[in-house]
Amino acid sequence: MKDSSQKSKIISFLVYGIVIIGIIVTATVGLNFDLKYQEAKRIQLNIGKTFEISDIKQITKEVLGNQKVYIRKVEVYEDTVSILAKDITNEQKTEIVNKTNEKYGLELSADQIEITTIPRTRGRDIIKPYILPFAIATIVILVYMAIRYHKLGIAKTVAKALATLVLAQAFLLAIMAITRIPVGRITIPLVLATFVVTQVEMTVQCEKLLKQSKEEE
Repeated sequence: MKDSSQKSKIISFLVYGIVIIGIIVTATVGLNFDLKYQEAKRIQLNIGKTFEISDIKQITKEVLGNQKVYIRKVEVYEDTVSILAKDITNEQKTEIVNKTNEKYGLELSADQIEITTIPRTRGRDIIKPYILPFAIATIVILVYMAIRYHKLGIAKTVAKALATLVLAQAFLLAIMAITRIPVGRITIPLVLATFVVTQVEMTVQCEKLLKQSKEEE
């Protein structure tokens, strides 16, 4: 029993320590946002025919080097390519256009293609669509916990459940901040997975406490 308590204290110390470090990193350095959410430069080339993303990737790699690039097909017929990178100079734009012309036998003019600056997306704007669903899910869970485990003390159970849910999400964000995992496509699935795992673990622990309480009675 003593060893178990000691392990719990060590785990709690590590969790709180990581959360504190994550808060410091976030406050000083910030989170590492995926390219789609950073301030970036974009050019669009109307190829006018079927093309392969891999070909465009090869061209951008030759021109932009190891710079991270996000490439996708746009327009109704997917005959236009959008190239997003942290920075694209006029010289690089011209080189990309020339190589694309050479690859697909086109006569695109670099002078007619603009470099558009895409502003940074704020973190709150990314999570905004998910705030209400998460709030509703959290309220439903807390109500369920209060009803199901009322013998353990409604206020205590609800407070502990809410604190655990918040701490779990804070721990996840701290890990992302420290390890520099980009905030992007995988963020919401990670948040959802953490939410579900936390709820399952809380339920298991409360069931054990409820069982012990019944046995003592």
